Order: sequence, then C-alpha cells, then structure tokens
Amino acid sequence: MSEALRREIAGCRLCAQHLPHGVRPVVGFSATARLLIIGQAPGSKVHESGIPWDDASGDRLREWTGLSKEEMYDPARVALVPMGFCYPGKASGGDKPPRRECAVQWHERVLEVLPAKRLTLLVGMHAQAHYLPEQRKWSMTERVRNFRAFLPEAFPLPHPAWRSTIWMRKHPWFEAEVLPELRAAVAGAAAERGAS
Repeated sequence: MSEALRREIAGCRLCAQHLPHGVRPVVGFSATARLLIIGQAPGSKVHESGIPWDDASGDRLREWTGLSKEEMYDPARVALVPMGFCYPGKASGGDKPPRRECAVQWHERVLEVLPAKRLTLLVGMHAQAHYLPEQRKWSMTERVRNFRAFLPEAFPLPHPAWRSTIWMRKHPWFEAEVLPELRAAVAGAAAERGAS
C-alpha cells in the first residue's frame, strides 16, 4: 500500500502551474515508521537532490534530534513528510510558504499508512498551525515552550533554518530543557518498528 501511494505522490501534478522550478515531490515513509517529521517544504538544494532535509537545516535538525543520517533516512523508522512536497520557489527574505494543496490532498492518506502509535515532530509554524489548530493563536515560541502539553503524540519545534540560531540565543531554555527531552523521545520512537 505504501509503495503504491509513494508512486502516486511521485506522479502528482496538482499545483504544477504554481511551481516555477518544476514538480519534484520529496517525501519518504513506510508502514513501520514510528517517527514522523513534518516540516515545511523542500528548499532549492533538496529540490535538486531529491533527498529530504539534505541541507544545513537538515544538519541542524539531526543535531537537535540526535538522529544520524543513516537513521533519519531509514524509512522503516522515520517518515519525512513536509507540508508541501515540492519546492515552492523564492520570496523576499526566504522561500515561499508550502503550497496548501499537498496537505489537503495527501497527508491523511500518508498518515493512514503509518502506525497509529507514533511521535510526530511538527517542525516550524506551518506544520504547527495545521496540526495544532487549538493553539493556532499561540506563537511558535509558546508552542515549543509548552511542548509537554502535546506529548506523547506530537513535539513542536522551531524550523532549524539559520535564523533558529538567533532564536536559540534569545531562548536558552530550548537547548537546556527541550533538546534533552526531544532526543529521548526521538530515540524511543526511532527504536520501535512494526505496525500498530
């Protein structure tokens, strides 16, 4: 089932007319992955390589989570499902936000394939706004600071772009308090395999 769905996603052209750099859905998952990472959308480097989180943000996310590259790219353990599967192009000050069509069209179907018992990392404000609608009015900082309220199902995180370094300097509790618990939660989820 998951292989057929991956092929269907690879052939998606739903918003092709809005993608200035072309269509290249970047996503990875399997029916045994108990850790789900929902990010934003591929950047230009990931669009070129076709490998999720294949950039400086991915390096920082692996540092935060304690995952090695081998672990992160093992679809039997980790599902990598961004809010938008294709690179949306540049905007002033960074990339455009993820296209809305992807989550509506594909997320529910992907989540149905994954084990019911899983940990979901909600990386950045787009994933958090979609999956934590009751806290939509909270700031991203408030959601991250109150991460325990969402466990054991979800763990909100800032996006690990270069700007997160500035954010971390302003909020030293993130490194001191959040990251140790994040690494423990991720290690537990990534160690488990098998369908629910």
